[in-house]
Amino acid sequence: MEKTVRNQVFTLQGFYFLTFFGVGSLYPLLSVYLSESVGLNGYQIGTIMSIGPIMMIFFQPVWGMVSDSTNRPTQVLSFTSLVAGIFALGYLVTDLYYGILLTAILVAVFQSAIIPVSDSISLKYTSKVKYNYGNIRLFGSLGFGVAVYVMGKLSEGFIGPTIIFYTFFICLVLSAVLAFRFPKERASAKLDLKAGMKELFGLKKFLIFLVVTFMVFGPNLANNTYFGLFVEDSGGTYAGIGLAFLIAVLSEVPFMRIAGSWIDRFGLLSVAALAGAASMIRWLFYFTEPSLWLVYSSAVMQGLAIGLFVPAGLRYIREITPAHITATAVTIYSAIGNGLGNWFSTFVGGFILETFSIYAVYLFFAFLSMIGILLCFVLMKEEKKQALAY
Repeated sequence: MEKTVRNQVFTLQGFYFLTFFGVGSLYPLLSVYLSESVGLNGYQIGTIMSIGPIMMIFFQPVWGMVSDSTNRPTQVLSFTSLVAGIFALGYLVTDLYYGILLTAILVAVFQSAIIPVSDSISLKYTSKVKYNYGNIRLFGSLGFGVAVYVMGKLSEGFIGPTIIFYTFFICLVLSAVLAFRFPKERASAKLDLKAGMKELFGLKKFLIFLVVTFMVFGPNLANNTYFGLFVEDSGGTYAGIGLAFLIAVLSEVPFMRIAGSWIDRFGLLSVAALAGAASMIRWLFYFTEPSLWLVYSSAVMQGLAIGLFVPAGLRYIREITPAHITATAVTIYSAIGNGLGNWFSTFVGGFILETFSIYAVYLFFAFLSMIGILLCFVLMKEEKKQALAY
């Protein structure tokens, strides 16, 4: 690998590490901070934590259009990273519910641009220089896992839990600086969503798998909000929360590496169903109020769930949709899982937390996962019918 390419790769890896370190510092511990330090109730916490996915649904396409129309994706990325970091300091200046809600909205609006714009630049560059994109994106998972562990430790020190806001700010400011050194790639072409909508929503398998994604992937993302509260309720400390997240996130790496061979051997839908089953078993186990050491041990189930579902889901969407609308299909798929499914599971989880307990939240997650698994079997049956017809 030539020196110029190596330097660009290091820049991209550094950006992903810092960005996800910032995200991992803030969001997994934010719900605990809002509960313990601010004293908000379950409804309020659920509403605040569900703001991000909602903003993602509406503002990701906006930032994509801004990036495309200006043909300055690196400047857009740098600007939004910087502003998101600055607005996060708003958590330090108010302990009023509506003030915190406004802060969450402002952070989410600008943060929603970071991942899609950086992914667009990274994917195009790695494709051009024939470098594995996964070797760059992996630094994001590493940053997230390390951040939760380190912040959990520091939050118990003399600085206190407010360290998560300062760290998020510093990481995103540094990310904004690195973004200016990104390869000067055009943002990916603006997707014509209207043109492909009618054709996509006429595909039965596509629609069913969107529901699968909503049911399986949504709770896995919402778990980032409630897992800290769950560990705390099980007797864990801030440091314990960080350790549990570190185990869970780093366990995704080996399963992502073997996902391809499992898909080739067992089939896409079988692997997706297995991921859903791993999720359901994990959520049901949490409902039984296990001891803390069992919680730590079971965190590796996240690797089996997310590490398999992410590659299987994306590949399935690519296979069942016509080539000329695959990009549109992937955009909708991402919005349903990362946005709508995440928001729904987080929002409803807040009401369940306030009315019942954190353990009941995980029973709800298990119920959603079960529906997702059943729908995977419906799709398998549909594929068998089509195979017999041919």
